[in-house]
Formats: sequence, structure tokens, C-alpha cells
Amino acid sequence: MRHWEWRNGIEDTTKHHEHNRHNAAMFLTLPTLLTWARIAAIPLIAGVFHLPFDEATRNLVATSMFIVFALTDWLDGWLARKLNQVSSFGAFLDPVADKFLVCASLLILVWLHRVDTLVALVIIGREIAISALREWMAQIGASRSVAVHMIGKVKTVTQMVAIPFLLYDGKLFRLIDTRMWGTVLIYIAAVLTIWSMVYYLRKALPEIRARA
Repeated sequence: MRHWEWRNGIEDTTKHHEHNRHNAAMFLTLPTLLTWARIAAIPLIAGVFHLPFDEATRNLVATSMFIVFALTDWLDGWLARKLNQVSSFGAFLDPVADKFLVCASLLILVWLHRVDTLVALVIIGREIAISALREWMAQIGASRSVAVHMIGKVKTVTQMVAIPFLLYDGKLFRLIDTRMWGTVLIYIAAVLTIWSMVYYLRKALPEIRARA
């Protein structure tokens, strides 16, 4: 009896250690590290505007950094599938990192007086509201009702073009006024933000009423 308990104890301990190693590895896969990089990029991009360079150089460096780190959103998903390293933690962290990068960049642009405060509040507020809505809908088993819609995808693409344009804040190829086009695009993104929020709330409304 004691031998059986001792052997089971060793097996349980081994499984526990293997589980801990698996959890630790989940945080350190290449796709997850790329996702963490988007979060780590936030203070780096903000810090660029405190460097003793001329404004054009700071703008160029910050824009380049934003584009590089934003591209990791596509790369980490591709690598996760390619390397068979898709995980629930990665699925959770990926949208969180995206929202952190976008919201922090908007705050930087507000500080630089390149984005209106109200526009930033609309976009950031929507991200908080829809994230909370999706979490609640997932808890009640109705997450499909608020799955990503085309309006949300178009909004994301629009703001991901607007932000580097506004960070650059100059004449691209001596032709494109990025401040003007970035401003137009960020206002379009704000309108799409409200539109998509209304869409998701309407989809969730039956569930909200049923549990009111």
C-alpha cells in the first residue's frame, strides 16, 4: 500500500513539474515573445520624443518603430500556426497587446497635439467597452454574438494607417501630407468606432435583456 502511494506521489509530482514547465514555456514561445514586444514597444516609442534629435528624426524613428511592432501582430499569428504553438494565453495576449499599442500611441499623439482629445477618448473608450462586453458574453457562452465583424476590421485598418501617418507628421515622398491624411483617417476611424460599437451592442442586446 505504501509502495503504491509512494509511486503515485512521484507520478503526481512529475506531472506537476511537467505542467509547470509547459506553463512557463507558454510564456516564452517565439510568437508570444513577439506579442510581448508590442507591449514593450510602448515606452520605447514614447521615449523617442524625449531624445535630443530634431523633430523630423524623432518622427521618422517613432513611425518606423510603430510599423515594425504593428507588423508583429501578423507575424506572431503566422508563426504560432507554422510552429504549432497556438495557445489560449497567446490568444488572450494578442488582442490585449494590440489595444495597448494603439491606445498608447493615441495618447502620445494627443500629447503632441496631433489628435483631438475627444477622438482619442472615443476610440479608447470603445476598446474598453467592447472588451468588457466580449468578456461578459464569453462568460455566458454567447461570444459568437460579438465576433469580429467587417466594420471592426475596417476600423482597425483605418486607424493603423492613420497612426503612423500622424507620427510621421510630414511630407511623405514629398507628395503626401501625412498630417492631413492622418487626421482625415483618424476621424473616419472614430466614426467607424462608434458604428462598430453600436453594431456589437445591438447584437448583444437580446442576451442583455434576457439576463436583465
